[in-house]
Amino acid sequence: MDPLSDVLSLLRIRNYHSATLTLGGDWAFNFPEREGIKFTAVVKGTCWLHVEGELQPQQLHQGDCFLMTRGMPFTLYSDMSQPVMNSDGHFQTLAVDELDLRYGGDDIQLVGGRFDFSGVPTQLLLSSLPSLVHVQGNDPQASILRWALERFTSELHQQRPGRSLMNEHLAHIMLVEVLRAHLATLDSSGIGWFFGLADRNLSLALSAMHGDPSHRWTVQALAQRANMSRSAFALRFKQVVGTAPMEYLTYWRMLLASDRLKHSDDSVSTLAFSLGYESESAFSTAFKRVMLQSPRHYLRSHANQG
Repeated sequence: MDPLSDVLSLLRIRNYHSATLTLGGDWAFNFPEREGIKFTAVVKGTCWLHVEGELQPQQLHQGDCFLMTRGMPFTLYSDMSQPVMNSDGHFQTLAVDELDLRYGGDDIQLVGGRFDFSGVPTQLLLSSLPSLVHVQGNDPQASILRWALERFTSELHQQRPGRSLMNEHLAHIMLVEVLRAHLATLDSSGIGWFFGLADRNLSLALSAMHGDPSHRWTVQALAQRANMSRSAFALRFKQVVGTAPMEYLTYWRMLLASDRLKHSDDSVSTLAFSLGYESESAFSTAFKRVMLQSPRHYLRSHANQG
């Protein structure tokens, strides 16, 4: 798999909710801070969105989609001059995971889904994303996002067998499409994992590490994969990704290890050798440095949670 697929495969959905907003006339609604990430599609009409912490509001048109990655409070407006109302007092609960807000008519309709992902990879994914990713309606990814959100809402309405698994797959589809759209807009001016994926040379090294994490990679070998000199590669990787190549490799190995500790019967020694460590003690030292606890303590703590 490619690096993005690798990381997404480790994400688990802890819970999810959907909301439909049907609005008309003059209005403005504030939505409070929530855990998780939120996808929204504009099915009909035009409105304004302002996310707390963002300098400028965004105008949303029919067909547009957006992803909010930090769970920050936000406000939707028919126009920016309207007094703001609290949305909580206007929602009708249709089911435990389904909300509906209707106000003033049907000039505008939005459909949204909020997902709370568990797992350490969530931080790797979201830390280098902006708080708001806006996908315009003419973007190729937008039509797929709208389809996935419509399917997600349909699954919640119909309560059919397999609903939870279907919604988990739809959440991954939506996340992949938003991230693809975001990757296409990146240049070399930022710092973070996504900027590494967007870099033509560094992405080759990242793919090599993800493709064979147990390999005894060296900076020189990764530089060759990236078609760069050792010194230029090491410097550029640190500048763009924000960490040194071997530190990133260790971090990725520990993400794999933490997932397998929770979801497989592999012993610590089996994990150590499968991820390229010559001894259990060397693996345990690296794991504790990254995860801030030993593998056995990590395993016990997650067994207790289960």
